[in-house]
Amino acid sequence: MSLKARISEDMKAAMRARESERLGTIRLLLAAIKQREVDERIELDDAAVQAVIDKLIKQRKDSISQFQQAGRTDLADKESAEVEVLKVYMPAALSDDEVAAEVRKAVAESGAAGPQDMGKVMAVLKPRLAGRADMTAVSGLVKAALAPR
Repeated sequence: MSLKARISEDMKAAMRARESERLGTIRLLLAAIKQREVDERIELDDAAVQAVIDKLIKQRKDSISQFQQAGRTDLADKESAEVEVLKVYMPAALSDDEVAAEVRKAVAESGAAGPQDMGKVMAVLKPRLAGRADMTAVSGLVKAALAPR
């Protein structure tokens, strides 16, 4: 079953169970997927659907930090609940050790010699780690790995 089909089935289950918060989040996700399909005139595969989910999670996390700074814990809690629903559709996150091992492997594969080769390493890592690791943290690890010693 494709990820998109699984999300649709979960929406139906949420309707039957009358889980309004979960249903709203899933509908929002399906709308974002449909919007991207219409904009690009393509049928999204699982990797592209995960990219949409990842983008929505990032937006929610940004909103959470802004709501917390403004003292709106009610809105921050709502966004946190949406993040939890969205995380269900993402692959399991890698541990820090696994991410570090992937970075070392990518540096070796790309033949990177210094900081100027960071783009090459990130191009190797992005398809492998998309949705499974925070790419900002990965970028920091790559910079550290390529730093002159």
